[in-house]
Amino acid sequence: MLQRTISTASRALRSTAHLGTAGIQRQFQGAAARTQLFQIPVTASRPLAARTARWYSSEAEAKNGEEAKKEEKKEESKEGSEEVKKEGEEKTESPEEALKKQLEAKEAEVREFKDRWMRAVAEFQNLQTRTQAEVKAAKEFAIQRFAKDLLDTVDNFERALGAVPQEKLQATGDDQNSNKDLISLYEGIKMIETVMLSTFKKHGIERFDPVGEVFNPQEHEATFMAAMPDKEHNTVFHVQSKGFKLNGRVLRAAKVGVVKNK
Repeated sequence: MLQRTISTASRALRSTAHLGTAGIQRQFQGAAARTQLFQIPVTASRPLAARTARWYSSEAEAKNGEEAKKEEKKEESKEGSEEVKKEGEEKTESPEEALKKQLEAKEAEVREFKDRWMRAVAEFQNLQTRTQAEVKAAKEFAIQRFAKDLLDTVDNFERALGAVPQEKLQATGDDQNSNKDLISLYEGIKMIETVMLSTFKKHGIERFDPVGEVFNPQEHEATFMAAMPDKEHNTVFHVQSKGFKLNGRVLRAAKVGVVKNK
């Protein structure tokens, strides 16, 4: 038995000696082949890992989108619930508050109608005042043109009376008898002038004589000016034609001569 064991061992040593480096190379090649066999699944597993990573990322994005949509829905539902609550509160307001609101609305309408009424009354009163003033002016100054046409006639009467010498009117004895017709004519013209002036006065027309008054451009028309040391400056010293007024309004300005000492 011992001899057989020693012989088998010697044979093995000889076989290993004959193999040499070739055996070692074969062993290394077998190990390399085994490593390649183990590496094949690794290289094949890389795209699978990429696919799994992409799948996980898309799944995460989908989950995030669903969560965002859920949050938006929650917010919308909250807003809707708040609006519903507000509507419910408005609907469930107490009858006292509703009556109070109605009362305030009616009071606002009353104020508006009162303001409109007061404005309408004021406008109507103003219209009445204007209408009365226009009617009064129409009555008072309706004869203005007619009166202006008669003023020249009154002026002519005055000129005719002024043309008669006072000596002939104051004559006595035989001179008085000789001037009797002239005196009668003078008195007749004087009566006509007096009647016309009284008629004018009934209708609001008055004659005024501004001799000695201060010159007033609203009532006087200066036809000439002269220096007069014995009279005050800017006063009327001569009247060519007397002025007339119709109800306080100047119908015709008096034509006068004015003193000018400066």
